[in-house]
Amino acid sequence: MGKPKRERTLKDNEARAVLRMLRTSPQKLNLVASAIRGKKVEKALAELTFSQKRIAKDVKKTLESAIANAENNHGLDTDALVVAEAYVGKSLVMKRFRPRARGRVGKILKPFSHLTIVVREVEEAA
Repeated sequence: MGKPKRERTLKDNEARAVLRMLRTSPQKLNLVASAIRGKKVEKALAELTFSQKRIAKDVKKTLESAIANAENNHGLDTDALVVAEAYVGKSLVMKRFRPRARGRVGKILKPFSHLTIVVREVEEAA
């Protein structure tokens, strides 16, 4: 006897991909995530491909994963997908110390963050 199956938290026309423990600050990651929020999937992928930000490569990989989840797991049409949500969460912060002048110490913070991308299938208005 196993556990009962958990109810699906997303709607039937949505799919999600989550990237955890991404080694960048949530503030920097949110700049890239807000650039693709609400856009069609093809346009968002093109914008991430040509972005100058280092973290855009990881965001693109997560978006491609969400698209693959929508197509393979939920049978959604990839041409009608829109980035419904792209939000960033704060994770742990590694604390490191570096010796400075006159016996003092410099604190170095190395933040991590989580990224969640939800894509939604929308009907074309004809």
